[in-house]
Amino acid sequence: MAQHIQDGKYGEQRAVVFLKDQGYEILALNWRYKYNEVDIIAKDLGILVFVEVKSRHSAAFGDPASFVDIRKQGNLIRAADAYLELSGFEGEIRFDIVSVMLSPPMTIELIKDAFWSS
Repeated sequence: MAQHIQDGKYGEQRAVVFLKDQGYEILALNWRYKYNEVDIIAKDLGILVFVEVKSRHSAAFGDPASFVDIRKQGNLIRAADAYLELSGFEGEIRFDIVSVMLSPPMTIELIKDAFWSS
């Protein structure tokens, strides 16, 4: 397996532990619909949360969260729409980003309500 894929999987594992420690209830991991994927689907105080995890070894090219560009946001929104339709969920939703800096010391940052669906 390519190193960047291993790094991404490790970052997602760390993000799951972090979110659980923050009180999130994890509902699904790597949920796919057609060509779109949501890294983590969780509940936080009754709010359905779609979480994108970005992992990097350094911030030389920018903070990991900055790689969730408008195109990626659109993909996440489309996947969320499909999940909502299939699950029948009708409550409040939000999009969070978990930024994982893998280089020691590893840091994890949660950005709640990182962007909105239009």
